[in-house]
Amino acid sequence: EAWFRKFLALPNGIPSADTFRRVFERIDPKQLRKALAQWAQTLRKCLAGKVVAINGKTLRGSFDATNAIAPLHSLSAFATESKLVLGECAVSDKTNEITKIPELLEFLEIKGAIVTIDAMGCQKKVTEIIVKKKKADYVLALKKNHRDLHNEVAALFRIAEEQSGIEKDAWSYVEKGHGRIETRECTCILAGPWLGHVIEGWTKLTSVARLVSTREIKGKTTTSTRYYISSLPPDAREISRAVREHWRIKNTLHWSLDVVFKEDSIRIRKDNSPENLAIIRRIAFSLAKERTPQKMTTKRAQLRSILNPKFAEEHFFKN
Repeated sequence: EAWFRKFLALPNGIPSADTFRRVFERIDPKQLRKALAQWAQTLRKCLAGKVVAINGKTLRGSFDATNAIAPLHSLSAFATESKLVLGECAVSDKTNEITKIPELLEFLEIKGAIVTIDAMGCQKKVTEIIVKKKKADYVLALKKNHRDLHNEVAALFRIAEEQSGIEKDAWSYVEKGHGRIETRECTCILAGPWLGHVIEGWTKLTSVARLVSTREIKGKTTTSTRYYISSLPPDAREISRAVREHWRIKNTLHWSLDVVFKEDSIRIRKDNSPENLAIIRRIAFSLAKERTPQKMTTKRAQLRSILNPKFAEEHFFKN
């Protein structure tokens, strides 16, 4: 308590666990979400040309079987290079990401960034908000939820392989590690001359891309093909980079929330508590990534802070 009084008034001492519980049950998540976005702006570096990945994560421990309450699904916007959570919102279930992505985008200041979203966010309204309101670009995964556009894009790439009259830009690279060899080949085509009849309504849909991944593990080879639409010029290397950066939201943010913050094990589920504490964990994650010393893991920095209050003061309580 004496140490906490360096930073807090605490006129009635440290609040009890029940007090914390009641407070988090009653805080308005919308206001806390705004606070997260405003706080993130104080740490945000220039996002021009940088990737902002949007993806959802289910808090598996937040379900309540007795009252038939499904686990909370949280949607986050993540600046992949600076490892900063720019915003967050709750979704009743994964299928409702379509309606919540525009709401999340409204909170963000992402001028000049490249927004990446999986197929759930591949919607005309989303492209309009990103380009017109947020002055940013996008790379969106395209699957058969837009059947006509998907089929036309796939057919265009098949024709491009057979005919030399369609200009293409290609980029490939090989990654080795963890017992596997993975080759990624990205090909981009300018959309307008070939897809004008199916891209109406898609704001600034400039290029389409095909990414073919070939993976070799223990002598077994598998191949997958994915398609993307983008407001960027048909630059295969740049679009391939954006697609690769998108996975950092899973490999960095979601992994840390599960392994370091044990999010899936937390059984808090009453009223507004699950969403409010999810927001607090994302603030803590961003702060830890921003201020953890180099060559030290977040988990080790947390342990050092518990054992050595001076370390916490120097790194996490500075202005």
